[in-house]
Amino acid sequence: MIKSMTGYGLGTASNEQVKYTVEIKSLNSKFLELNLRLPKAVSDKELSVRGICSKSIERGKVNFTITVEYMDQTARAAKINKALFQKYYQELTELSQEVQNTTANIFELSLHMPEVISQDNETFDELEGQVFMDAFHNSLVQFDQFRKDEGEVLKNELLSRVNKIQALLKDVEAIETDRIPAIRERLSSYMDKSVGKEQVDMNRFEQELIYYIDKLDITEEKVRLSSHCNYFIKALNDSDANGKKLGFISQEIGREINTLGSKANHARIQQTVVQMKEELEKIKEQLLNVL
Repeated sequence: MIKSMTGYGLGTASNEQVKYTVEIKSLNSKFLELNLRLPKAVSDKELSVRGICSKSIERGKVNFTITVEYMDQTARAAKINKALFQKYYQELTELSQEVQNTTANIFELSLHMPEVISQDNETFDELEGQVFMDAFHNSLVQFDQFRKDEGEVLKNELLSRVNKIQALLKDVEAIETDRIPAIRERLSSYMDKSVGKEQVDMNRFEQELIYYIDKLDITEEKVRLSSHCNYFIKALNDSDANGKKLGFISQEIGREINTLGSKANHARIQQTVVQMKEELEKIKEQLLNVL
């Protein structure tokens, strides 16, 4: 199964205190490029998120947009231990009276005594982190499905192009039937006109002709081109993401097409080769976006 490197996913998660929205967008890239900045409250999740992305996203230029909305703006407000405050206040008041110090600001002193003001952040942060991770996973599921859907479109396009190359290869085989006889006749006619038919050593001529025609033989190129096209189709249908493999196979297809064109020595075959090259260029353009 092939996937597109272009993807989009949007995931949300919430509880009674907070709501997280995670948006993922990606474009094609040779490597994984993550543009990721987490809110301070869930910054400890960054390594975990990057690890998940490297395994599931693999390649692409990926941008994350993370928004957070607190349902209760006072949810993270400081808590005042009233009983402890009153205890400190009473004792400080009694102490002030004993030393006859009436200038002390007993209220402020009591408020800043140990454990009077506290924030119960640990439990809240743990819950908030879980909400964020849920939103992240939800967006990742949508993102992966988007890539699969786009990959199916790319697969059909690539399959159509490689099938076209195979069809053109059959055209080459049909044209080729009169190619060698035409070359033989052309060379024989040239020799007759150049040196005269009586002056031609036919045994030597046949030897040279066989050597020359062997150099123009394209049977091996046709077999390899057909084999590469079949392998390309097989890789398209594999369960793994095969963007790089498909790129390598397309390079081999290109080599065989080029050799076919250079050895053809036939106008119609060379025109067909040009059509093959056009199809191959379209394949390479599409492969730039395959994971």
